[in-house]
Amino acid sequence: MPKLAAFPKLYLPELCKTGTVSLDRWINEAAELPVQGLEWYAGFIEMQDRANWPALRRKVEEKKLCIPMVCCSPDFTHPDAEFREQQMERQRFWIDMTAEMGGRYCRVLSGQRRPELSREQGVSLAAQCIDQCAPYAAQRGVTLIIENHYKDDFWTYPEFAQMMDVFCDLVDRVQSPNFGVNYDPSNTILAGEDPIVLLRRVADRVVTMHASDRYLIDGTLEDLRREEVGVEGYAKRLRHGEVGKGLNDYDLIFSILKEAGFADNWISIEDGVEGMDQLARSADFLVKKIAQHWPS
Repeated sequence: MPKLAAFPKLYLPELCKTGTVSLDRWINEAAELPVQGLEWYAGFIEMQDRANWPALRRKVEEKKLCIPMVCCSPDFTHPDAEFREQQMERQRFWIDMTAEMGGRYCRVLSGQRRPELSREQGVSLAAQCIDQCAPYAAQRGVTLIIENHYKDDFWTYPEFAQMMDVFCDLVDRVQSPNFGVNYDPSNTILAGEDPIVLLRRVADRVVTMHASDRYLIDGTLEDLRREEVGVEGYAKRLRHGEVGKGLNDYDLIFSILKEAGFADNWISIEDGVEGMDQLARSADFLVKKIAQHWPS
């Protein structure tokens, strides 16, 4: 049966930029949710000093939780080789972080969709960087996972491999066996594509999942396209919704995953921007759906 983790989407700016929310507070609040783990984010302010890692891991484990996966955002599509090397060094730091926090999965991305990049250039650069990082991850007992992503909260351009064909091309191009997919159905919707079509294409490569639902507070996907380039983070019209109340068909998604052998895997809840109550409702929805599709 899949296990649930929670991601602090509601506190990301406070945990990563302002420091006005502590990880201790997030751990205590998340421990009240019906989850078994916490998805970590590499950009937490308190995680930049390695000396903090053991105590933070202990705090999580004292709450009978674990940290199965770390969410990272390397930018591997930059045209400058020295910049890409710096990004790979950061990825190795994050791999260390994942291992020392007890995690098994560390996210990678392609990078930003810079306007000067061709499709072949971007896919080639990202695949090369991932393949160079994968052996280091394997030595640490960590699997690299790539998400069909929309845009990191602190990026200017959207994800290079946002569109389905580009994403699948990149997944196929990576040579390392120490590599899988973190599937997020909502991001496919934001790309104007069908999340079920993508899932059927990559289901046998999916090792973790982000459970989310998205909606636009106004306008259309075409309006979003015009607003997502040139500004840091998400466009203002975009919102994370409560899981189970958006456009995603979780019955069909879970049926496909189960058929593909997704069982003792992690599903992380990427929700709660409207507060812990919303995150709790999403967790309750997913607990019921998991029990329905993977009865013990």
